[in-house]
Amino acid sequence: IFSLACATVVGTRRALVRGARPLATMSEAASIDSIRAAESRIRDHVVRTPLLSSPFLDELVGRRVLVKAECLQRTGSFKIRGAWSAVSAIPDAERAGGVIAYSSGNHGQGVACAAEAFGIPAVIVMPEDTPSLKIANTKAYGAEVVLYDRETESREEIGGRIAAERGMTLVKPFDDPQVISGQGTVGLEIAEQAAAAGVADADVLVCCGGGGLSSGIALALEATAPGLRVRTCEPERFDDTARSLASGQRERNAAAGGSICDAIVTPTPGELTFPVLRRLAGAGLVVSEREALDAMRHAFLRLKVVAEPGGAVALAAALHRTADLAAGDAVICVISGGNCDPAMFERALSAVC
Repeated sequence: IFSLACATVVGTRRALVRGARPLATMSEAASIDSIRAAESRIRDHVVRTPLLSSPFLDELVGRRVLVKAECLQRTGSFKIRGAWSAVSAIPDAERAGGVIAYSSGNHGQGVACAAEAFGIPAVIVMPEDTPSLKIANTKAYGAEVVLYDRETESREEIGGRIAAERGMTLVKPFDDPQVISGQGTVGLEIAEQAAAAGVADADVLVCCGGGGLSSGIALALEATAPGLRVRTCEPERFDDTARSLASGQRERNAAAGGSICDAIVTPTPGELTFPVLRRLAGAGLVVSEREALDAMRHAFLRLKVVAEPGGAVALAAALHRTADLAAGDAVICVISGGNCDPAMFERALSAVC
């Protein structure tokens, strides 16, 4: 189903299953080698999304704008890349027991899709306030959905308990080397497509929640296109990565939810992802919800693509934070997802900043 609408980080993948069987060791790391290995495993199962442009956007921003349309990706977001990378890397005997993930929607859909393809069960733990479209799509891939209250319950505790009870492997949404590596394949494509477009020097604006996509892209660009610099983009009140980059340590958000940009609302940057971003990313960019809605409107009117609010914050930063962008050949931004409920899309079309 397709929808239109540290040089490296050392980490641990823990499978919270019977006996707390470790899935990986401290010697594992997300790196350009692991990104290329992930690309070889997932290339036949994901879309090589286009790098789009519009003279209208160029005029609005005052420079060349290139948009990586991951909203056209399988399952409607980039998350299928990391999910397929992680699920395909689990040893066969362990994978047979099934997988579990916690997700605000897009990661869950990616894991559910990969699990269906591998013929294994999947459980996805999702917030009760997840847009109904994301819940329905996740169930459509055959996954069992468990809802929770993000204000009062811990998704980690729920996921750990179910994993232990059923002997399932936990696939984290961003703090996992294989997930980061899968998301890094977006960076490999950006490097090739930017070079073909004659762009060697540019800010690359990336929607950021826990940092899996932005850190993976940063690692890929470091090795393949060092003139392209990642800039993380977040919504107001949930700008933990921007504040963390400014302070040099992982900061937390005061609220657990309450943003229309649900896809990228996380409490704090990842343990594995933040060291990469601290080393490779520029200062973080922050936009308002209204600016995100405005970017959704422009994405539809100028590029003919559907973006969800969280997936549009990078384009919003390109449109509304031009003074904060470095000089270069262009600005590149990633529309990370397009799983948008009709009511929210209607709201975006009427938004004007």
